[in-house]
Amino acid sequence: RIEHQRAEPSPYPSRQMADRPPRILLVDDEESIRTLLSFPLRKDGYDVVTASSGAGALAACRDDAAERPDLVLLDVVMPGMDGYAVCRTLRAEAATAALPVVMVTALDASMERVQGLDAGADDFVSKPFSPPELLARVRAQLRTKDLHDTVQRQADQLAGWNRTLEQRVAAQLAQLESLARLKRFLPA
Repeated sequence: RIEHQRAEPSPYPSRQMADRPPRILLVDDEESIRTLLSFPLRKDGYDVVTASSGAGALAACRDDAAERPDLVLLDVVMPGMDGYAVCRTLRAEAATAALPVVMVTALDASMERVQGLDAGADDFVSKPFSPPELLARVRAQLRTKDLHDTVQRQADQLAGWNRTLEQRVAAQLAQLESLARLKRFLPA
């Protein structure tokens, strides 16, 4: 089950998301934890989408690009597909490979962090969590995502310019070859 609720625009929107607040996917099998985590996020202006399972998280991340979350807060221990499996799956798919994932855990921090980092997590929040720390970590990951998205857009733009340049050079070479063929008909 996926729940969706809009909030006021965040004071820290990503540049490419200027038309909407950053969307956070909050994944936890316990409704009380989803409520506790979502409250400071919504209060800070984020658009929070929740899922109660790993399968629900993957479904939300596979939505069309306009609906895809900008960051995932992912519980480690969930029935069925755990947070590590969800994270590995997100990293394996091209559309979500760079999606920031912050693991949320109440387990042994050092072992969980190593396993989470190996699965592809970008950061961690420990339960019980501190709302100011949660918000700071979310903002930091969204800043990094914004930079990544900016570089990706610039690379796409540069590739487009390169294709245009190649087409223009090919057209000019064809004109030069045509002129060279006509040159033999001109008096020397």
